[in-house]
Amino acid sequence: MTNNLAKYQKIINEFRGKVSNKNFETNFTAKSTHIPKTDRFILKMELKRLAGACTRLIDLRGHVNGECRLYVDGERTHFLDDVAIKVFEENIALYGKYTLGVYEAVINTENNFRVIYQKEKSDAKSLTIKKDPVQKTYEKTQYPAQYYQLGDYHNRIEERMNFSIAVHIITDKDEIPCNSTDISINGCKLRVSTNIKMAIGQIFEIRFVGLDHEFNSDANSTLHYEIKNIQLIDNIQLMGLQRIYPNDNNDNQRDLFTRFIEEFIQINKRRYKINLDNTITALLTRNFEQYILPKLNELPIFIENENQVFTPKYALTTPNNQKIYQYWQDENKHSTLNFLLSHERIQRLIKAAPLGEPLLVYSFIHKNQDKYYFYTADSIQLKTDLNLMKQFLGFSANKANFAISLLSIQEPNKHTINSVYTLSESLAEKSKYLNMPISDDNIKKIEKLSYLVVINDITTNELTKTYREFAYNTIEPSYIKTYGHKRLVTPIVIEELGVNYKDHRHEARFKYKTSVEVVQEKLKLSAKSIDFSASGLKIEFTNETVLNKGDVVFLSFPDLQKVTSAFNLNVLPYEIVRINSKKTIINLRVYVEKHQHIGRAFFKALIEKNKDKLTPDEYSLIVPGLAKPLRNLYNNSINIPHLIVQTSGSRYKVEAIASANKNGKLMSLMRQLSDKKNTYNLFPILSHLNATNTLMIDLKKRHASDVPFLMTLYIAINSNEKTIENQVITKISTELHSPELQNNFIKEALKTGEFICLQLKLSRTDEPDMEYLNPELSYISSYAIHRGKQIEQEIWAVSGVIQVLDITQEAMLRMKLAV
Repeated sequence: MTNNLAKYQKIINEFRGKVSNKNFETNFTAKSTHIPKTDRFILKMELKRLAGACTRLIDLRGHVNGECRLYVDGERTHFLDDVAIKVFEENIALYGKYTLGVYEAVINTENNFRVIYQKEKSDAKSLTIKKDPVQKTYEKTQYPAQYYQLGDYHNRIEERMNFSIAVHIITDKDEIPCNSTDISINGCKLRVSTNIKMAIGQIFEIRFVGLDHEFNSDANSTLHYEIKNIQLIDNIQLMGLQRIYPNDNNDNQRDLFTRFIEEFIQINKRRYKINLDNTITALLTRNFEQYILPKLNELPIFIENENQVFTPKYALTTPNNQKIYQYWQDENKHSTLNFLLSHERIQRLIKAAPLGEPLLVYSFIHKNQDKYYFYTADSIQLKTDLNLMKQFLGFSANKANFAISLLSIQEPNKHTINSVYTLSESLAEKSKYLNMPISDDNIKKIEKLSYLVVINDITTNELTKTYREFAYNTIEPSYIKTYGHKRLVTPIVIEELGVNYKDHRHEARFKYKTSVEVVQEKLKLSAKSIDFSASGLKIEFTNETVLNKGDVVFLSFPDLQKVTSAFNLNVLPYEIVRINSKKTIINLRVYVEKHQHIGRAFFKALIEKNKDKLTPDEYSLIVPGLAKPLRNLYNNSINIPHLIVQTSGSRYKVEAIASANKNGKLMSLMRQLSDKKNTYNLFPILSHLNATNTLMIDLKKRHASDVPFLMTLYIAINSNEKTIENQVITKISTELHSPELQNNFIKEALKTGEFICLQLKLSRTDEPDMEYLNPELSYISSYAIHRGKQIEQEIWAVSGVIQVLDITQEAMLRMKLAV
């Protein structure tokens, strides 16, 4: 509809579908006497157009904020959501048949993303005109997000009870009155005025004055505490204290007070409420972690220093980063990652790391007589001659297997290989299966690791097209050959470990079929084994069973008993840890109460003696139990910010950002732009309405198994401007659709401030692994049921993850080469 007709929308609504009525002319003329003749004629033609028959099929999948389903209209089939169906049926009733008016009404519903985007653009323009330019508009300048530190799961050993009572601090000079905020068996937190000087490590005695009527003992006046942390909030010092036990203290009195506090907390913790802050923060962060890691786009490689030579040893893989892992394989599927991560290149990475600079590596694969020949050159190698660099890139980009890799390196913190639950002592029973100790063999393997290198593939069609324009006619073949890698006679072995939260195996499994007799009280069943490990096995029944997860059953192995007399393989206790929906396949682990389990001893001996003969389970880990500690090492080292996309009604929201590093350039910028303390403003990423709508529309139709959706943002930052809208200008690469436009944007940004180039990779997430989250979630729900339900809703609300990778270095180098 033209703007001229938009002002007559009221009349159009009144007469739509009535053009064929006998009294249409009379009624229309009476209602339109005030309208100029020309407009009146155009208006009548518009009404006739809307009443014209339509044959178009409507498919709103991915175009509306709603779930679409098949809708049959006579011989036509459409894909409509609930809003569209309602509009369709209302307009069919008005027009009497399927017309252009019906079609246009359905494709312009209020929940259509195009309509929403146009409305937001119109609102933004209106706000710019009406609002004072200095005044902040929340909808336009603030996209607040809470930061979650990955891997930061501080274990609180004891329960803390929120409890405010009078306390006296006794020093050599004074007795200082104050109040507690919470208390545990071996610690407490006190509120003390900032006028009183306190220091971490200071030791003093305190008396719980407010407990005098509850606990009558001289010991209450001689309790020693040490200050472990101090937090300043509004002229108040919040001091975290830990109890210490001087040698001259009476053990009996000490035990009396300890037992009193323990009993006092257990009796009153529902009345005064347990302090759950630490557990809630850990659970939310752990939740985001188990969504992010299985969707990794970058490839983490752990490096060993073998005989003073850096060698890639382990790779953590996911479906998203398999493309990188498989790129670096020869025709026999042997890994060639040592070409990318050569000893010399790792040394260059180590030197560049203190400057915060990643390393760009350009590569291509030449195929000749079914053999692969790899060529790689990094930005440090090529920068010695920019003209030759330009020619090399032009030559490489014109190869079918051209790739650009961004490498970064760091030393992993080996103290983070365990990721225990908060309140691990209280949750020990619930989490013992998930927190199985790391074997000595795997600890030795981890001790040998020197570095963690992360590989990001930043190749795009746009970048490849740009590099292909570089002339290379005069390049010498001998120069290209200097960057070729000699084929290895003996390929290196890099062990691939998958990131999988639902696989809790810590031992290798082997396929083996043998008869198994299962007894539970009076129930006796027969089954066949599918596979086994030293500590468990999987068995299958012919029919559905009445067994349940958690049941303890007794197994006998009649066929195996025939081949051994050293072990009694009858009536061995096993616990059911998993059962399929049909109740025909169950997983069991050894159930040990007091003594060594004979079944474990037998299967361990069987494996050791027959390793070469047994068939490994195809899903068995190459290095059992190593994937989890390496995953924890990487989780504590993630530098790339990840935006968490959650459903909010029928729309999406992005209000959480997770990473292990909050000090990068982008993170610092978003922290500065925020108007709230401890909050990040996602304005540089989300303020571009077209970019945000494109991402959300794509997420709506995306499946968890799909490859990530890629988008590149160019961001100019001018901190001298007063308003956020002028400080940060964001463009999509499709807006800067030529190298000239991109380079001009970068140059203009650098004239007035800074420039950042980002790659966004959007992935649809899988369902959460509730077994991984339940120990902490159940604990929270037992003391704060409403908070527990709210958190569970937040867990299931996660729909997607956006990885935000800074590729400014590549964009700047590309601009420099274009000169």
